[in-house]
Amino acid sequence: MTDLSALPPANACADIPVLRERGQREVFCGLTGIVWLHRKMQDAFFLVVGSRTCAHLIQSAAGVMIFAEPRFGTAILTDRDLAGMADANEELDRICVTLLERRPDIRALFLVGSCPSEVIKLDLAKAAERLNSRLLPRVRVLNYSGSGIETTFTQGEDNALKAMVPLLPATDDKQLLVVGCLADVVEDQFQRCFEALGIGPVHFFPARRASDLPPVGRNTLVLPAQPFNGETIRALVARGTTVLSAPYPFGVEGTTAWLAAAAREWDVAPGRFAAVTTPMIERARKGLERHRRHLAGKRLFMLPDSQLEIPLARFLHREMGMDPVEIGTPYLDRQMIAAELPLLPATATLSEGQHLERQLDRVRATAPDLVVCGLGLANPLEAEGFATKWSIELVFTPIHGYEQAGDLAEIFARPSERRARLRV
Repeated sequence: MTDLSALPPANACADIPVLRERGQREVFCGLTGIVWLHRKMQDAFFLVVGSRTCAHLIQSAAGVMIFAEPRFGTAILTDRDLAGMADANEELDRICVTLLERRPDIRALFLVGSCPSEVIKLDLAKAAERLNSRLLPRVRVLNYSGSGIETTFTQGEDNALKAMVPLLPATDDKQLLVVGCLADVVEDQFQRCFEALGIGPVHFFPARRASDLPPVGRNTLVLPAQPFNGETIRALVARGTTVLSAPYPFGVEGTTAWLAAAAREWDVAPGRFAAVTTPMIERARKGLERHRRHLAGKRLFMLPDSQLEIPLARFLHREMGMDPVEIGTPYLDRQMIAAELPLLPATATLSEGQHLERQLDRVRATAPDLVVCGLGLANPLEAEGFATKWSIELVFTPIHGYEQAGDLAEIFARPSERRARLRV
């Protein structure tokens, strides 16, 4: 079993220097979060108010076949809308009503702002209020921004969940709230684990139905599952909840520490904790060992993209033996990663923000064995001879928990395995 007492104290994070960069950025916008949010909340529809470019982005990112009927779409702003020659609000209302008549299964409609809608100052909050006066209680309309002007792609989830926080019912009961979009299979695994440990009741936010809103209150303990939901967490704190600080559940060490944070609040006996987790830990370590030989000793460079970089660098360094050269993240939210920072190697450079040209120069100068980056950079870097891994795959793939630890390691081992086969 992982010795949790051996983890460094969380207050050591204040001593880690950070290289802050401002310049050219190469990231997806917050609209991309729709791709996994619409899969999770099965009674929700996400309507982007944007341009044809927004529509092409979402369609390409989701990979939806032409005959599928997804729970997202785009209300396209035309030149007449952008020039102020048409009443965009009137047209938006018409589109929403028509959509909901066609899709009676929808119980929550998210109006998602984009760069074009924000440039022309289209007030989607007012639009949601106006539509709610017509559509409640059958359908609730919410709004949030997915604009690339202000957000990186994982912040779309944060903005969507934050928009839901004011709607959560109140409770004074002691309970655990796991915050962050998780694949259904991962949620089920964690639920079984919590039940075996005697922790509960447990709610997950978001739930599988947007209309199933978990209650919150002063006795709600919040356990973040994703490091990029900082605004949602702060909104929940304003509702009176208490946040548990722990590494994120990636790999054996992170998952054990994450579960232990909840177990301490429910006074779970060490023997019971060990009895529940040890079989899962042993299976997970076997899954990791298959890929460790491809990763141990390899040098890693993580360009800023998803905000998962810091906990994943911790996993790759401490459990897979990789040597992080630089760990870049779009935003460094110290509240959300306070338990992760002390677990990073002191030799790594930690950078916040992006100045693309300078970072690419450092990639070339350090010649890492693996570069984790956005889709737009992967092919050019491969052409220069670098092995790459798309960071967006880490959001689309179930990677949390013990059962997915081997799959997580395989994502990073795959480029090395592929190159080894090609050399043969």
